[in-house]
This record gives sequence, C-alpha cells and structure tokens, in this order.
Amino acid sequence: MKIEQILESVGTPCYVYDARLIRERYEQLMQNLPKGRSKIFYAMKALSNLAILRLMSELGLGLDTVSLFEIQMGLKAGFEPEDIIFTPNVIHFSEIEEAVELGTGINIENLSNLRKFGERFGSNYPCCIRFNPNIALEDQSNASWYEESKFGIPYAKLDEILKIVEQFGIHVEGIHIHSSHVIMQHEILLKSAELMFEAAKRFENIQYLDFGGGLNPKPRKQEATDIKVVGESLAQMLASFKHPSGVDLHLRFEPGRFLVGEAGTLYVETTILKQNGDVQFAGVDSGFNHLIRPMFYDSHHTIENLSNPNAELEQYTVVGNLCEVDNFAKGRRIPKLREGDILAIKDAGAYGFSMSSQYNSRPRPAEVLLDGPDVTVIREREGLADMLRNQVVRKLTN
Repeated sequence: MKIEQILESVGTPCYVYDARLIRERYEQLMQNLPKGRSKIFYAMKALSNLAILRLMSELGLGLDTVSLFEIQMGLKAGFEPEDIIFTPNVIHFSEIEEAVELGTGINIENLSNLRKFGERFGSNYPCCIRFNPNIALEDQSNASWYEESKFGIPYAKLDEILKIVEQFGIHVEGIHIHSSHVIMQHEILLKSAELMFEAAKRFENIQYLDFGGGLNPKPRKQEATDIKVVGESLAQMLASFKHPSGVDLHLRFEPGRFLVGEAGTLYVETTILKQNGDVQFAGVDSGFNHLIRPMFYDSHHTIENLSNPNAELEQYTVVGNLCEVDNFAKGRRIPKLREGDILAIKDAGAYGFSMSSQYNSRPRPAEVLLDGPDVTVIREREGLADMLRNQVVRKLTN
C-alpha cells in the first residue's frame, strides 16, 4: 500500500512508523554489543503507543519506564514485571512503593529515596543506583551540561551511598549511569564505564551495569554512535573485570530514539505559501503541538516533498499553524512547493507524538504502523469529544 493511499484514507497530519526499521536497529544492537552479556530495555518515553510496545515485547526487549502509568501500559502490552525497569526522578517515595508492589525493577537516583528505600525494604527487595558520573570534572567542554543536570547521584557521593547501603543492608543489584548524547561520545563513554566498573567492585550483590540510552543513530549536530566500537570496548572491559566475589556482570542499555527515531515520519500538507520580506514561508497543517523537537531542541529533520520531488530546489522556512513562532525548518532547500503538496518530515518517531499536545485546541494526529504488507491504524485522530472528555464541573464545596 503506497503512502499516498494511506494518507488518502487517514488524512494529514499523520505519523507513520515502519516496523522493519525498528527491527533492523534492534538487530544492529544485538549483533554488536557483548554477546550473551547484554540486554536491551526500550525507553518507552520516546514512543509509547501500545502497538509499538507490543512489537518491542515480541522482539524480546525489556522496558524502561519513568512513571507508574508507563509501567501499567507496559504490563498491558504484555511485558512481565521483571522485564520492566522503573527509572523516575525527583518523585514522591510512594511511587517507588507502588512500583515495588507491581514487581518491577527499581532504579534510585537520589540519596533521600535511597535512605527511604532502605528503611522500608531493607534487603528484601533489590534496587539499582543511578549515578551522574561528573565526567565534567575531567572534560570542561561538558561542564555546564553536568552542572545543569538534575539526574542521578554524583559519583563523588559513592562513599555516602555505600554507608546507606551498609546501614540498611540494601540489596544493590545494579548501577546505572545517567546517559545522553554527551555520555555516548566514545571517549566520555569509556571514562564513564571505567568509573562504573570500578564502583561495581564495592557492591557485594552487583549483577549488572546499565549504560542507559543516548545512542545516536545518525550524525548531525552530534556524532553518530559507533555501536561496533562501543561493543568491542565494553567487551574488553567485561573480560578484564574482576569482582572480589567472582561475580560475572552483564550489561543493560535503554535506547529509545536509536530504535524508533528513524522509523517514524510525520506527514503534513502544505496549506499556504507566503512571502514576508526576503523569507518565503511554507505553512503546513501541523505545528510544534505535534512535533516540538525543532523548536525545543533545534533538532534537524529532513523534509521531503512527496508531491513534487523532482522540481527545482527553492528555499523555504517551513512553519506550523499555531499562534506562536512555530518553525519546522528555517531557510531549507526543498523541491518547489505548491499548496496541497504533501511533505514528509523524517526521523520523527522518537519524542514526536509522545511530546505532543492539544495546544491552541488543535487535536493530536493519527498514528499508523507499517509491518511488511500490513498497514494498521494504531491511534485514531483526536476530535472535539477527545478534547472535552475530562472537562467537568465538580464542586468541592457545599
């Protein structure tokens, strides 16, 4: 089924995901990371549609979650509790208690909740400790990134962590590094890994090291992650690691964008062409309420003209229909546009729909999954009823 037929049926704007690309990215990871010693947990905040979660479950991945609702969605999609990691930050301790009730893995990222966890569960329930490794102390170019990051416990507090662990007999089964595109730059990754392997020797019941996400599928502003080099480096570290108790560690990774980013495309229609001064604007029937990354992160997304692909290139600023500054691309060279032309905004699978909103009271788009010959609508386009569903008049006073 051609994309034009899909859009004729579903309309625009519309997210379309390709299951083949998700499988290819997963296979790439499994072929290059240390064999038999690596497990992948999909970071579902990137794209949380139940159909995508079921695909990840069928592939054999675990699930990385950051809220209780994500845990519940993961269970509904077919994941077993032991295959789910709960990695929230700055939450009330009651959420951790609820996650323990559900039977998931627990990742603790601050000393306050670590102490509460010890008081509440002692050695009766395992947990993982999430570090912010403070590599900035050695790499000043990234200093501001670390200073501004709210994630993880600074590596410098390792001795304090160990005192709390010893005081309450906490069963620490893993240590986790708060990762990102910064950490996954190869030299910084290796420094972080050295710290993690060194710290692992000080935890008696350690079973795994978790390197989080941050894998870059494509070069743009940051370098693409060379998975082969990462895998070889970590395999060497595993081979030379010696734990005082003879523990054999395994590794965990939590990719999100790496798995689904390239698999998703946002299709929009060109609605208006207008010239203001020297700028030629192309307005489309979407906005940052559907894909916020270009405005929020200045992310680059290739834009293709499906309707007129072989026309001469012209320069456009592609803008959305919100009553805000709302750019998808500035000064981009695209085959000559006409009103009604369909544009494909590429690499939009991660943090596209999952960060969408109903801003300007504009509904969220439909989602479609391509899986070989099968084409399935996995989310209907919202309508007025969806936008009004939870608006009530419920008085709290007599």
